Amino acid sequence: MKGNAVVVGSGFGGIASALRLRAMGYEVRVFEKLSQIGGRARVFKKSGYIFDAGPTVITAPFLFDELFNLFGKNRKNYVKFVRLDPWYRFYFSSNSMVFDYSDSIEKTKKEISKFDKRDIDGYRKLLKFSEKIFNVGFLKLSTTPFHNFFFMIKQIPVLFVLKSYLTVFKLVSKFIKNEQLRQALSIQPLLLGGNPISTTSIYNLIHFLERKWGVHYAIGGTGKLINALKKLMIEEKIDISTNSSITKILTKGKKVVGVEINNKEKVFADKVIINADPAFTYKNLIKSEYNKKWTKKRIDNLDFSMGLFVIYFGTKIKYPNIAHHTIWMGKRYQSLLNDIFDKKILADDFSLYLHRPTATDKSMAPKGRDCFYVLSPVPNLLSKINWKKKADGYRDKILKALEKTILPDLTKNLDVCFYMTPEDFKNDYQSLNGTGFSISPIFTQSAWFRFHNKSEDFKNLYFAGAGSHPGAGVPGVISSAKVIENIISNEIK
Repeated sequence: MKGNAVVVGSGFGGIASALRLRAMGYEVRVFEKLSQIGGRARVFKKSGYIFDAGPTVITAPFLFDELFNLFGKNRKNYVKFVRLDPWYRFYFSSNSMVFDYSDSIEKTKKEISKFDKRDIDGYRKLLKFSEKIFNVGFLKLSTTPFHNFFFMIKQIPVLFVLKSYLTVFKLVSKFIKNEQLRQALSIQPLLLGGNPISTTSIYNLIHFLERKWGVHYAIGGTGKLINALKKLMIEEKIDISTNSSITKILTKGKKVVGVEINNKEKVFADKVIINADPAFTYKNLIKSEYNKKWTKKRIDNLDFSMGLFVIYFGTKIKYPNIAHHTIWMGKRYQSLLNDIFDKKILADDFSLYLHRPTATDKSMAPKGRDCFYVLSPVPNLLSKINWKKKADGYRDKILKALEKTILPDLTKNLDVCFYMTPEDFKNDYQSLNGTGFSISPIFTQSAWFRFHNKSEDFKNLYFAGAGSHPGAGVPGVISSAKVIENIISNEIK
């Protein structure tokens, strides 16, 4: 054995880090604050319904296959993935038009033609440009450590050619003329915590990434995937402790030596991997004079992702015409995003992501019933919104909007209904400012400018997850574990 490692947090990034370190020969212990593993991918079970709490979209499934392959095992023997079509259904509330973003290029072209036939060629060009970004941003840089500033400087010419100085929305608008299609094809950063109006266009690689591997769903829900990974960890003798909140990172000079759990137990380790919000970690868990880079003042000046308001509900009837993933677009786009990210006000209107797993998997709800969650991007807690006063009213507005448009008679058919606010993200996930995705993915907070996967100030301290490189989203957090593996492998040489 090469030593022992502690992983703080059991989201996808923490699980992937634990498995990769175990495959390298480390004894690994995982500590999770909540009563179940998975982090944001935990599960709520109520009255026969199974609600995935967070991530629902699986792209780049090979990243999960790799984790099982590390131990000579096959992911398909643990959990089944199915490919979805359409990937997303966009519903525009302003004129009730529908755009099915499909696994089939030909189907997608037909859908585009409903809005503007000129944009068929524009979409082809957008995909071609997205492939160029993908070849650099994902294939080359997503698993490469960005610790050396001069390495970052060397990337500037290619990033300039790829127009990374543009925002996602501006780049999409160069290829797409129809305003509604521009909205649909630029919305992906919101799934990573970013504002399409300000997020660097490097994230347009998502278009090609989805085309290359498709959009998938794990039968049994994302929680089934977490259980499959848990089974693998147990088989490989990774120790897992739940209800174990890390209350302090133990340091000795410039070296991290372990963690304190629940204000009492101390666990020492050769390597400490943090799969928690780096901003919260540096600000609250490290008490050391050597914390020079990420001081409280610097963290307070960062740009943070938006918050999330998520309603989980089950219905007494089925809604067979609702797709697995629906993006319900409100009447405003850029001005609404400005309200959320810049003005930080809770607007009366909204755009929504609606997840209906029962479109694909009947096991997620009792027979004859449907399972949903609907997510609304909202300002983070820097807005000072009083969610105890606002939450019920905001929930009712969302449910009524869905009822008037795509879910008729929803109110009288509600069976189960509960929600999470940014306050819950702060309390449950220790997410600074109650954000859904740590810091936002603007250019000046990406790559070298983002939280490094290896701490700049402390030896033996590493970060995996949404706040570190390469960023949020399931492929990003899984890839962050590969970055850590590469760093530690080079340290051993």
